[in-house]
Amino acid sequence: MEEGAIVHVDYDLFDGASGDLIETTREATAKEHEAHQEGREYSPMVCVVGAGNLIPGFETALLEAKAETDIDITIPAEEAYGEKDPAQMETISRDKLLRSVRDPNQLYIGAPVNIGGRQGYLSYVAAGRCRIDYNHPMAGKDLRYSFRIVKVVEGREATVEALLQSNTGHSDFGVGFDGDDVSITLPQSMLFDTNAAMMKFSLVRVLRDAMDDLGTVTFLEVHEARGIGHVHDHDDHDHEHDHDHDEDFESLSVADLKERCKAAGLPVGGKKADLIDRLRGASGEEE
Repeated sequence: MEEGAIVHVDYDLFDGASGDLIETTREATAKEHEAHQEGREYSPMVCVVGAGNLIPGFETALLEAKAETDIDITIPAEEAYGEKDPAQMETISRDKLLRSVRDPNQLYIGAPVNIGGRQGYLSYVAAGRCRIDYNHPMAGKDLRYSFRIVKVVEGREATVEALLQSNTGHSDFGVGFDGDDVSITLPQSMLFDTNAAMMKFSLVRVLRDAMDDLGTVTFLEVHEARGIGHVHDHDDHDHEHDHDHDEDFESLSVADLKERCKAAGLPVGGKKADLIDRLRGASGEEE
């Protein structure tokens, strides 16, 4: 891949020593390893090749990779999250640890803890003493990646959409160009994100760094009316005609469906089919 190319990557990440699955973008892999998360949408990671946002060993692998080719590599710790630094470990008393956590019952080896404003994790407990490790949780580990570049992004609108997705974790952006000026309609899920305002400033910088000819960047927010479905005048439309205008809930993402449920005062848990059934029931739509 060329440096600066924007790609969609499917990958499985394993502990190089134990073989345990750490992370995956593939639902089938998650199920195979009994690590499937209900409600999560499994989809390829979007990234900019050579941007420096990934661990060095994986960045190098992407630069050397070809699209639609399965690749399996093991990345040594020094090219991943680095070796463990003994200076980033601290031994404290059990009493100090207990004073620093809200719920002592949530403590276990590997539990995240915040000590004096430093984020680490509990790595050892013995004789009233506790060791806190401030290294990255995967420091010192060799990592095995099984990955495939499933798509190379081309075109201005697709490039903007990919950059937005990879830098926010949100999808379903609306992107339109008028000459070199771009307008971006934010997805409903991002309107409820407390970091949305700061994201906008960061996104402008990211877009300009990637696209030299970009003009004005305009963000649009669309706040939908509360309630479900459409209100029809039954004096003018028959029942069959009403159903022609009912909303197609199947076409909405899980995030959008949850926002619709939330706005209507409905539960937001469960699978996509559960969310659709609740919305149809609230709108009076028949199966």
